[in-house]
Amino acid sequence: MGSPIITVDLHGLYQDEAIKAIDRTLKNSDATTYHIKLIHGYNRGTSLKDMILSEYIHHPKVRRIQPGDNLGVTVLVLREL
Repeated sequence: MGSPIITVDLHGLYQDEAIKAIDRTLKNSDATTYHIKLIHGYNRGTSLKDMILSEYIHHPKVRRIQPGDNLGVTVLVLREL
């Protein structure tokens, strides 16, 4: 992909669709990718955010998970900047 920060918009996706989108992004990320910014929203609940935390906390490519710049964003940190 060749980008240090990749943004994935998960609005309107079901959990299984979001997992496929995130997995595809993780698979296609390379050594130049530091963060994957997941935009999931927060007005309709936290199911996607909760899923991200539970599914990716122990993923081999994910170093840590941190909150984004607002409640509707979660960042998967692959490498430190």
